[in-house]
Amino acid sequence: MSNQKRTALALTAVLAGSMVLMAAPAAHAEVVDVNYQCETPIGPKGAVSPIDIKSVRSGSGYKLTMSFQKGVSSSPVELGKGAMNPSAVIEVGGVETGKVQVSGPANAEAIPANTPIKISDLSGTYTPKKSGKVTFTAGVLTIKALGTTTTCTPKNGPGPSLELDVEGAGGSGGSGGTTGGSTGGSTGGSTGGASGGGELPKTGPLDSAVALGTLGGTVLLTGAAGVLWLTRRGRRPTA
Repeated sequence: MSNQKRTALALTAVLAGSMVLMAAPAAHAEVVDVNYQCETPIGPKGAVSPIDIKSVRSGSGYKLTMSFQKGVSSSPVELGKGAMNPSAVIEVGGVETGKVQVSGPANAEAIPANTPIKISDLSGTYTPKKSGKVTFTAGVLTIKALGTTTTCTPKNGPGPSLELDVEGAGGSGGSGGTTGGSTGGSTGGSTGGASGGGELPKTGPLDSAVALGTLGGTVLLTGAAGVLWLTRRGRRPTA
């Protein structure tokens, strides 16, 4: 086989390997409409809110952030600044099951009477014990205000807002996720999943593509070096 053919075949193999690495998805997220039906102190209320769940890697865990695009309940009286404290549950499915408690800060501004209550972003930490694909779905929302508790339950069987390929601390072994304790209150944040986590690199689709593209580039450079070696080796005079 000529040196030119060897070079062409080697470059083709390197480029094909790079494309496979760049195409492999690590996460999939979408906004899901959730039909919340709420039991309030003045009777049932309900509303549909699009829910978005994002994740950011944190050491051996993942910080989850649950965002509400619409309010899901209201109050017959004005809620003053700091009077309302929200929290929720994110249902975990896939290679392990469980719940992650998420919570957020109290309302930063007063909420007028009979106005949809805007829920702040709720966050918590999930730490996997198994490796594989995990799903995260909006669960029960709890709103505490003026000494009362409103519980809002999804009634339309919403699908996952986030699918994520995770790597557990114990590899493929270990048990399913558990429910962590919420810190709630005006500071927000909570800890959930199998155990607590730390700080976090992003795991969204764009960040995954960048990471995989970097890996693909490394493979490409390595392959190109191999091609150069073959070419130079082929040009060496024979004894």
